[in-house]
Amino acid sequence: MRIGVLTGGGDCPGLNAVIRAVVRKAIDEHGDQVIGFRDGWRGVLEDAFDELTIESTRGILPRGGTILGSSRTNPYKRDDGVELVRATFARRGLDGLIAIGGEDTLGVASRLGDDGVKVIGVPKTIDNDLAATDVTFGFDTALHVASEAIDRLHTTAESHNRILVVEVMGRHAGWIALHSGLAGGADVILIPEIPFDIDEVCGLIRRRHERGRYFSIVVAAEGATPKAGTMTISAGEVDEFGHPRLGGIGYRLEQEIEERTGYETRATVLGHVQRGGTPTPFDRVLATRFGLAAIDAAHRGAWGKMTALRSTEIELVPLSHAVAQLRTVPAEEYRRYGVLFG
Repeated sequence: MRIGVLTGGGDCPGLNAVIRAVVRKAIDEHGDQVIGFRDGWRGVLEDAFDELTIESTRGILPRGGTILGSSRTNPYKRDDGVELVRATFARRGLDGLIAIGGEDTLGVASRLGDDGVKVIGVPKTIDNDLAATDVTFGFDTALHVASEAIDRLHTTAESHNRILVVEVMGRHAGWIALHSGLAGGADVILIPEIPFDIDEVCGLIRRRHERGRYFSIVVAAEGATPKAGTMTISAGEVDEFGHPRLGGIGYRLEQEIEERTGYETRATVLGHVQRGGTPTPFDRVLATRFGLAAIDAAHRGAWGKMTALRSTEIELVPLSHAVAQLRTVPAEEYRRYGVLFG
């Protein structure tokens, strides 16, 4: 077989581990040829690719990012997008494509599958918000980075009697904020799923001061939003998938908390450091398992499927199920930890 591979959306620790696993099994076990498209779906549209070999993918297992590059290109934003994809498939003699990505990349893959293009999906996102899989690779690494940052900020917050706001990634799902906040002993955790009341946030901070704890850690997902009419925030420009550019809630909280309480407050935005660098062992292993399962699925003709972790096993699920809805933090799970706040 001749198989294409691409990585789309935000880069993520573990992407190279998937590529390596696909290439090694495809070539050594099946005698396949593998090409890697540059910069996600843009590479397919523009027929930009590199031949992938065992030698060219050697040593990439512990590397962050993706050797193929990435972009947020959406073929369905072009009138001739599907035709260009089909033309590249025909020109390169492809039997199918393995698309490694999150909600947007796999949403395109699912639509292309409906349009007769042979695609298999591999889920990746540090936000851990893809349905149909228990966890996505990249999340564990991002969680580790965020938790370590919160641990470090605790010491400076306590030394200076400050309120420190830590903004972490999470557009629609608050898994990073919730888990890193719990692991780091945060005093307030704000997630996109549940709009927050700034007065309640300040109330928790004041209560800590009344108890003799003159510092606090507030962890906020980038997509956290206030209840209507309680606090203003601004949205940025949107990408090809209609997502606004986020970032800024941390600094808005810094201003509001200091103005309302009088306590010195500082914000730290972790940003892209969460999805950069070396993947954790867990993410390397999970990504490798996904890659091996994806090439096996291609040889079984399981097009239109996505690899998924279910309990401890790798299974195949319909791509349409994976992108039908986001996996978000249930309200009851968030409220379970409310006793730990403040």
